[in-house]
Formats: sequence, C-alpha cells, structure tokens
Amino acid sequence: MKFPVSNSYIIVFCLGLITLVMSCKNDVNPQSENILLQEWQGPYGGVPAFDKMAVTDIQEAVEIGMKLNLADIDAIANSTEGATFENTIAAMERSGAELDRVFSYYGIMSSNMSSPEFREIQSELAPKLSEFSSSISQNKALFNRIKTVYEASQITPLKADQQRVVELTYNRFAMRGAELNLEQKARYAAIDKELSTLYNTFSDNVLHDEENYITYLNASQLGGLSEGFVKSAAAIATEKENEGSYAITNTRSSMAPFLTYSTNRALRKQVWTNYYSRGDNGDDYDNNTIIAQILKLRRERVELLGYKNYAEWRLQDRMAKTPENALALMEAVWPASIARVQEEVTDMQAVANASGDAITIEPWDYRYYAEKVRVAKYDLNSDEVKQYLQLDKLTEAMFYVAGRLFNYNFSPVPDGSVPVFQEDVNVWEVTDKDSGAHIGLWYLDPYARQGKRSGAWATTYRSHTTFDGKKTVLASNNSNFVKPAKGEALLVSWDDATTFFHEFGHALHFFSSNVKYPTLNGGVRDYTEFQSQLLERWLSTDEVINQFLVHYKTGAVIPQKLVTKIKKAATFNQGFGTTEYLASALMDMKLHLADPENIDIDVFERQTLADLKMPSELPMRHRTPHFGHVFSGEGYATAYYGYMWADVLTADASEAFQDAPGGFYDNDLANRLVKYLFEPRNSMDPAEAYRLFRGRDAKIEALMRDRGFTVN
Repeated sequence: MKFPVSNSYIIVFCLGLITLVMSCKNDVNPQSENILLQEWQGPYGGVPAFDKMAVTDIQEAVEIGMKLNLADIDAIANSTEGATFENTIAAMERSGAELDRVFSYYGIMSSNMSSPEFREIQSELAPKLSEFSSSISQNKALFNRIKTVYEASQITPLKADQQRVVELTYNRFAMRGAELNLEQKARYAAIDKELSTLYNTFSDNVLHDEENYITYLNASQLGGLSEGFVKSAAAIATEKENEGSYAITNTRSSMAPFLTYSTNRALRKQVWTNYYSRGDNGDDYDNNTIIAQILKLRRERVELLGYKNYAEWRLQDRMAKTPENALALMEAVWPASIARVQEEVTDMQAVANASGDAITIEPWDYRYYAEKVRVAKYDLNSDEVKQYLQLDKLTEAMFYVAGRLFNYNFSPVPDGSVPVFQEDVNVWEVTDKDSGAHIGLWYLDPYARQGKRSGAWATTYRSHTTFDGKKTVLASNNSNFVKPAKGEALLVSWDDATTFFHEFGHALHFFSSNVKYPTLNGGVRDYTEFQSQLLERWLSTDEVINQFLVHYKTGAVIPQKLVTKIKKAATFNQGFGTTEYLASALMDMKLHLADPENIDIDVFERQTLADLKMPSELPMRHRTPHFGHVFSGEGYATAYYGYMWADVLTADASEAFQDAPGGFYDNDLANRLVKYLFEPRNSMDPAEAYRLFRGRDAKIEALMRDRGFTVN
C-alpha cells in the first residue's frame, strides 16, 4: 500500500485536487518550494523525485499538505450549491493531490529507507495525522452532503461506477463515526490519536529488535550453510564493521535458510529465539503492554458505534461479513492442519533417531529435519533446487507470464531517466505488447538493508484512473533478499520464489486496473490477496520451468527428473505452512473477540494456543508481540484470516485452469481472469466478480484437495 499501514485509513481522504479552492490554497501555501509537494516532472506522465527527497523536508510537506487537503474539504463541505455527485463525491475524489504526493515519499521513508531521524519525525506526525483524519471523517457539513447524495441515489440510481463510489464513501464515513454526537465524536477522535502513537511505537520496537539482535558466527560455525549464503553473511558482517565474521540478521530471509541448513543446533536455537522474541524481550522495546492498550482502545471505539467488538465492526464490509463466518472457515481447516503436523513431526523424529541425534524435535529443529525428510521421502534437496532459482531469471519469468495473460511488455528504462531512492532499485516500463501504449512503470527494490522493514510487499506511487484524464500506474515490489556478494547470483528458495510471484500479482492488479474513480482502486481485504495468490501458480507451469529455471553456473534447464520431484512434493510440509499461518490468524480474531479489560497478552497467547492444541514443535508465523499486520496499524486487524479466505478462491480458480483446454495459458480463461478478477478492482462486489469468472461460488473442498488434506 502507498501509505504506511499505521495510518492507512488517511489515504481515503486524500485522493486528488479540485480547482474550487485555489485561492484558499494560495493563502495556506504561498508557492512552497518543498520538493515533496511539487507536481511530478519528467517522462512517463511525471515521476517522483526520489533522488531529491530528504528527511528534513518531510514534516513541513506533510503539515502543508494537510492544510491544503483541508482547504479542499472545507470548500466542498461549505458549498452553497445543493449536494450532487459532481460537486460532492467527484470533488472529494479530486481533493488532496499535494498530500497524496507527499505520502509516496513518506511511505518510502517509513518502509524502505527508515532512519532514527525519520522515526522521530514520524512519532511527532502520527497524532497530527490522526487529528487530520478525524477532522474530515467527523465533518458534519461534509457528511450531510454525502448523505444527501447517497439517499438520492437509493431512489434514483446513478451509473454503476458512480453508485459504487457513493455507497463506499457513505459507508466509510458511517463506519468512522460520522453520525455520532459531539461528545462521542470527541472521544472517537481522541482514541484514534492515541492509537496512531501506539501503532508507531509498536513498529519502531519491532524494527529495533530486528536491527539489534544479530548473530555473528566464526569460520568454525558455518556447517551446513551454502557457499552463497556464507559469502552474503560475510559481506553483511563487513558492512556492520565486523570483518572476518558472518552475520545472521534478525529477518526472515536470513533466519529461515539458517534454520534449514545449519548443523549447529545451539546456534539454530539462538537465531530462532532472536527472531520469534522480537517485541517480547521484557525491555524498553517490549510490545505486550502496547498491544493490551490497542485492544482496549479499539473495543471502546467500536462500542461508541454500537458494536459488540472490533471484529464485528471490521468485517461488515468484507467477504466474510461476520467473525463467525471467518472462524468457521479457519476451524474447518485447523484439525486437518495440526493432524498433518503430527505426521510431519513423526517423520522428522524418525530421521533424527536414525541419524543418532539424541534429541526431541523442537521449533528450531523443524526446518532442519523437514529438509532431511524431504530428501529422504522425495529425494528432493532444497539447496539443489535453489541452483535453478535465480532472481534475475525469475523476474524474466514473471514478465513472460504477464505477457501471456495480460499482453504486457516490460522494458528497462534508460539509465538515469527515472529517479530512484536507492542504488539497488531498478525500473521497467510496462507497455501493451500490440499497441505499444504506455501502461506504467514497475520499480523493484529487492534487498534487505538497515532501515527497511522486513517481509515482502507491493505498493503504488500512482494508481490508474480515467478521471480527469488517464493516469498511468507507478507500482513497486519490495523484498528482503540477502544481497549476494559482488559477482554472485542471487539464489532463492522455492518458497521465496513463490512469494516473489505473489507480490508481482499485486503489481499486475495495479497495472490492469480499469476504473474511473480513485476510490474504486481500493479493495476488500479478504479478496485482494486472492489475485496475487493465484499468480503464484504460474511459477510451476511447464512454460516457466522450461525457459527460466536454469542453472546459475551452467545455464542448463532444470532436469525433468528434479521437476517431477518438486511437483510430487507439492503438498510436503503443508502441516507446518498451514498451521503456523492459521495460528496467527486465529490469534488475531480471538484477541479481538476477547474482553480487553486487564488482558495479559503473554498469558492470553499461551492459553489460546493450548486451547487450540497448537503443536509445541512450531510457533505461530507471527507471534503477537511482533504481529505488525495487526498492531502496527489496522489494515489486517481481524483480517489476517483473509489469506485463508483468498486461498479457497485460489484453489478453486486453479482447478478451473487445470481443467481448461489450454491449461494455465488458456486464452478464453485468461481473458475472463483479467476482465472479471483483475480489471474491476473494487468497482463491483467481489463475490459477484468471482461468479462471473467461475460461473459459481468457490468451494472449500478445492482448498483441502490443494493441500493434500482429507476431504470429508
């Protein structure tokens, strides 16, 4: 997403510029020269001046941008003309262009290039941004005009896309307390302000632990690690002024391969503990008390609106509709998932015993012995597979898929023609293969670095609309691969390659947008992951395998024998993958359904896992103290289940491609994929869009088959 998750709801109110208020704007900002506010110049419809952005400019830019946006809103709210779609809803779609531009830079500074200086500014701005958001969502005159347009549209419907924008806008304001009384509005705004600071602190605490808990190895502690991984670890250690050592950073991209291959069990435990204890070290950066405060404030806020709990409020406009429906899906899969874990643990313990390892499988052993089981059961060595998974070739593979399904062409932009915020960022132009029409730019920021948040994500700097002239897309993918030593190929695991395709699916969703109004570029959280999860399936198609999975030294195509092993092992370790995810999703939901008064987060987490009969041999994917999806903002709060909801759609849609005459490259099905699942964005109800594609609703049985679970 474009704006940091902790304040994502603000974007809703910052979507463009209107000419009605230029005189007001000149009073607020007499031609400010702050680069972050200025219109984007250069080719491709203008691009962000990432090479000129500075932390010292951000506070002024945000504060001026907020004033300009409020001037837009005041002009709309205080208009003496009767409320219409054009002078109210369309005007809101145009408002806040300057602040929208600033948020593009703010997001980079927050997620990709954070620094202690920026974090101080971010902490100071968080409550101001919250007050700004509240001043719009609680603007009575503005909401009265929105309500007038909404009620009129219920009698005389507008065009389909206009009707959708009106309803989304009205519901968004209603959910944010627009109809509360003055006292309730004041409390609502105060809660939002307090939460904004807590979200920011939560994120800073996690980033602190990621940056400061680094495990340094000596040459005698490298057993089992690949040559490429060792060289990268040495390079990172040198960067951190520990030349001669080998650094294991506290990020998933460093932790996971280390736990998979290191023969040193004590070090595996240390690296595992560092990673899963982020935000939970009983020091000044501990997040447990912060989480308890967040839960209490969220409950109080939705109670002002008449809801029993946060989950009930949040899910009303999602596909699941109610927390009960979301729980029903997760609880239907959970028993099969933990049963598979026990099978996996039994297999791993047998391998350990046969090797003479006098141990009982612990969480820091799971990946290590799972890899040994993979080799024993399927004669499949993950490190062997990695030799054919080069990041550069995977990027080409994604371009190939985009060309076959979407008719897109990706071409590197000329050196220096597009500013970037870091030297490792590369940019491609996206065009239509037939007409050559410009569609947008794709930025790739692949490597982990100091100040970059962990994980992988996609974002937009400019979204597509045909409102007031066509705007092309500026989108990016961001990963945290460990940067290879100079001259070395970047080799990734199959899981990492899958994630790479997943995030590219989000980018394709941005590029394929065919909507008029900016609001319609949004999405329903438990649906928008579906498109990207579906794109993962093209990684294992024969066309991709035979062209792009080539050995990094010899260039030889991956042997068919190895491909057969990969496909045969497709459901291997699904117990681990499903259970670690579902445990986090269930925890998210149960935390928000529980009484937050006097809640002890550590006790609640342990008791909930015990009640679920969580296998002791593995942790949640995201333990509560570092669950940034849920507690660094509200984007995924009570919505982490959405990945599983989207998984059902993905498995069902995949079976449609499997059954199609042309398989995953069937022209007719690909056209329907783009037309109904990618182009509409949020311009139609997601359930209806899926039915148009598939001819029916998705079925959970497809998910169970996909994961190799028993279907009752």
